[in-house]
Amino acid sequence: MHDICLFRWALTEVLDRENDIDVSAATTRDATERVRAVRPDVCVVDAESPEPTGHSILRKISKLAKGKGPGKSPALLVLGSANRPGPLRRAFEAEALGYVDKEASPVQLTTGIRQVAAGKRFIDGSLGFGFLQAADIPLTRRELSVLSLAAEGSSVSEIAGVLHLSTGTVRNYMSAITRKTGARNRVDAIRISRGEGWL
Repeated sequence: MHDICLFRWALTEVLDRENDIDVSAATTRDATERVRAVRPDVCVVDAESPEPTGHSILRKISKLAKGKGPGKSPALLVLGSANRPGPLRRAFEAEALGYVDKEASPVQLTTGIRQVAAGKRFIDGSLGFGFLQAADIPLTRRELSVLSLAAEGSSVSEIAGVLHLSTGTVRNYMSAITRKTGARNRVDAIRISRGEGWL
């Protein structure tokens, strides 16, 4: 699942050349419906999706993979970057089975897909440092979710609606985020977190 059309098209073209891989592409917005319709063995998802719903797609696919949604349970393989530990951490918390560097070769991607389809874990070695950095992120998963939505321009009430929280709870999270990042305010917390690769 990827939201940049050219990149999604290129991935589809590369994977379509493999005799043992059938491809169905979708934007992040359409991903869960496509998964229910196609019932794939593996979902390849961009952990750094620019789509406003991208922060939650890993969670949605993960629920399908755990059997909390209708249809076949797909395994999750994410595309990520070592310099963006936040998305890697979110993918790990969503229990992704495979991790491939976005700068990897097509061979690395197809190998990862085949391994994950067989139920085996696959981690691109070049993402190792990103995983080490992910372990040091001071924000909790919920705080990262709140901050991700704030970075997309969502208001406190919009964040509360998406995450099913009260506005007071969202404000408490924002205060904790500001304190933990050493920021002056919400905008500064977003700037710091982006600079660290947490978002």
